[in-house]
Amino acid sequence: MTTTANGRDCGQKISLKKLSILLICGVFAFFAFSRYGWKVQEWYPKYRYIIFCGEEKSLNATASIIPSRLDQLTEVKLERMLYPKPETLKPPRTDVLTITPWLAPIVWNGTYNIDVLNAQFHKRGVRVGLTIFAIKKYTVFVQTFVETAEKFFMVGHKVNYYVFTDRPNDIPNITLAEGRQLVVLIVPSYQRWQEVSMRRMEMIRDFSSQRFINEVDYLVCVDVDMRFSDEVGVEILSDVFGTLHPGFYGAGRQGFTYERRPESQAFIPGDEGDFYYAGGYFGGTIEEVYKLTNFCHNAMRTDRENKLEAVWHDESYLNKYFLYHKPTKILSVEYLWDNGFGVPDILKRRRFVAVPKNHNAIRNKRSIRRLRNA
Repeated sequence: MTTTANGRDCGQKISLKKLSILLICGVFAFFAFSRYGWKVQEWYPKYRYIIFCGEEKSLNATASIIPSRLDQLTEVKLERMLYPKPETLKPPRTDVLTITPWLAPIVWNGTYNIDVLNAQFHKRGVRVGLTIFAIKKYTVFVQTFVETAEKFFMVGHKVNYYVFTDRPNDIPNITLAEGRQLVVLIVPSYQRWQEVSMRRMEMIRDFSSQRFINEVDYLVCVDVDMRFSDEVGVEILSDVFGTLHPGFYGAGRQGFTYERRPESQAFIPGDEGDFYYAGGYFGGTIEEVYKLTNFCHNAMRTDRENKLEAVWHDESYLNKYFLYHKPTKILSVEYLWDNGFGVPDILKRRRFVAVPKNHNAIRNKRSIRRLRNA
């Protein structure tokens, strides 16, 4: 037949065509791989490892080599408890503000269940440090402070009383409940009471980094010339908390006695401010208290170098800190009260109150007119 040669020619043409197509595809594939192939390694580096080495036992072996701190978390599981159901449409308090614009709770009587909170904190084995400064004649307040604290402060929980003093021999020996101890910390005194007040921030900062961080989980820093008169428990604890000042809880911004001199590190403009916080009651975790006291100490030191002293000393710097580092919880005036203000309707409990005293005899010419006239 005459088709043999032609057929051979056709077959050769078809083979050359296929070869050309394969060659073009190969060149394209090489180009694509050389340009984009390594990006697969960038996109999926760990998945490549899993694919190539990915037998289950290999992955488990790798995980055991690199332990995670998440494996060490303590489970806080409550036991069966009976208590009234929270009512979504019936808030426990409508006469006072109970939450800030940044969603920090303001603690008032009736806004929490102490049994639930105690159960949670007991499960965590929380340790609380309570600091007071008994400098010079202020040692006379220690006994009343500690005895009333034993009756009302963190009852049933582990507590360390940290007493900063320049007169250790004047600190009384007081019998404490199990799990509670009194630690005397000897510190220098200063001639002016204002200097003593401001140095508190430096001392709390230093002891937080050197000692407290190893001994307690939370620190509560209060004035010593006070007494506990009602229950104060774990409801106050949070990352960092402040307390409403009893002289200014109902005042507007213009009524707050912030530091108004722009050259001071404690300066707060007249159109800023949330609340006026008391210098004699703040706290939180050791880490957060360290940050707060470190800020206040450094700001005071800067002002001192510029021959400035904020109008209300450490309290002014505390208010500056809380303006730009919002507290995660705020204590109402139940937790810091002066009976000289009477008893307003909103005040259902007076938990921590000022001890009547002769201020001039104690610290030389300190006046409380600011509070009386607020």
